[in-house]
Amino acid sequence: MSSSTTLAALRAQLAHLTTEAFRPELADIDRLPTLDIATVMNADDATVATAVAARLPAIAAAIDATAERMSRGGRLVYAGAGTAGRLGVLDASECPPTFATEPGRVVGLIAGGPEALVTAVEGAEDDATAAATDLAALSLTPDDTVIGVSASGRTPYAVGAVTHARHAGALTVGLSCNKDSALGAAADHPVEIVVGPELITGSTRLKAGTAQKLVLNMFSTITMIRLGKTYGNLMVDLRASNDKLRARSRHIVALATGAPEAEIEAALADTGGEVKQAILVLLAGVDAAAAGRLLAEAGGHLRVALEAARGR
Repeated sequence: MSSSTTLAALRAQLAHLTTEAFRPELADIDRLPTLDIATVMNADDATVATAVAARLPAIAAAIDATAERMSRGGRLVYAGAGTAGRLGVLDASECPPTFATEPGRVVGLIAGGPEALVTAVEGAEDDATAAATDLAALSLTPDDTVIGVSASGRTPYAVGAVTHARHAGALTVGLSCNKDSALGAAADHPVEIVVGPELITGSTRLKAGTAQKLVLNMFSTITMIRLGKTYGNLMVDLRASNDKLRARSRHIVALATGAPEAEIEAALADTGGEVKQAILVLLAGVDAAAAGRLLAEAGGHLRVALEAARGR
């Protein structure tokens, strides 16, 4: 197939995508005062949460399936190109400090590799075989989950990633912003958030990007809640790697226990700064070693460990 034929076919595909549609009512937006443009854009963004809400049952089902596999030791892998890929890498990179996930437990893959995080890599998103190569390096198992992320739902890298992962027996999710997408058709769980045409035609880093960020927030956060990485709404599995996080650790222990500052400091010192263990020491009246054993027996779930300690 010639290059011109390929481009004609792609142009025809894009013409049918709502994320690529032209909004004639905004044709003179460049003539508006800045405040008016900001007002229009803000109103546009306000519709994104509603679009996400319409797909919550599909999102929840995919999260439950993901959490079940991760509870058996599986990994969560995001794969996308451009803005979609960057959002996946961002979400993956936040999991270790927020939830103390082990290295490699949540992975972000972007078409073109790390260079593509800051620079456009020519043609990377069109390479479906590169996605298969990137995932093959991870040696996927049936306990892994791969989420392909693409605003259009047709990006070859994302579709290729989901296709390869499904053949490898992994759970697959297709996150896009168009109905009946190729990505959704390739995945076990299609999650299609239809946000409509963008403020700037073709700039899917806007509403589509916001929708993807909201859904990825849900995937990582709710999955980690299901894995026992929180106690109520407290972030008890954080890794205190800097002064801010060390201060946050003390604040969280205080909120969970109501203990005096001196007792909090002693508990954190005894547990090597482990927030979950410190809370267990203070609430259950056990020593650090016992707290560690109780948490291990509870699979890391602090609430379960507390109930066990109180039942003894």
